Amino acid sequence: MTVPIVLGSTSRYRAELLRRLLADFTQAAPGVDEAALPDEAPAGRALRLAIAKAEAVAQTHPQALVIGSDQVAELGGHVLDKPGTAERARQQLRASSGHAVHFHTALCLLDARTGARRTHVDLTRAVFRALDDGEIARYVEREQPLDCAGSFKCEALGISLFERIETDDPSALIGLPLIALARLLRAAGHAIP
Repeated sequence: MTVPIVLGSTSRYRAELLRRLLADFTQAAPGVDEAALPDEAPAGRALRLAIAKAEAVAQTHPQALVIGSDQVAELGGHVLDKPGTAERARQQLRASSGHAVHFHTALCLLDARTGARRTHVDLTRAVFRALDDGEIARYVEREQPLDCAGSFKCEALGISLFERIETDDPSALIGLPLIALARLLRAAGHAIP
């Protein structure tokens, strides 16, 4: 019997990534409060939320392997949340111009049948080139990255904003570290590939 797999996220970006590994999975909204806790480190916040999302979805999918993931972007010790507006996106990109932004992407694979939990946190360092206001305005207008931490989509035109990206897993920056996820799925007994 094949164990169903549930992605504890409604993110279209994470679903597109997961389709690279799996043809058959479902998505479920975790309904988790994503607010930061006092003095919480970005990597710790990402891991706490990935676990919370997996645990929340496991409550309604008790026979599944549940994937929870979360990403926190950090610039100079400050978290860059999803901007929500074009003006905030432009502000985030101005602040990131010429600097490195650290992306902490956490993953939790929870076997709801047994409670076994496997986790991973990826660190990606994205170094922005110096951006002028015209480049920033054109980018935000064209891609509307309002639902993306850090205000860019690296899988599209946002790649033009960088000097370099330093990572062990290029899919992590989009929101789901597939190399680690494949390893965790294999450890849980799911054949990949």
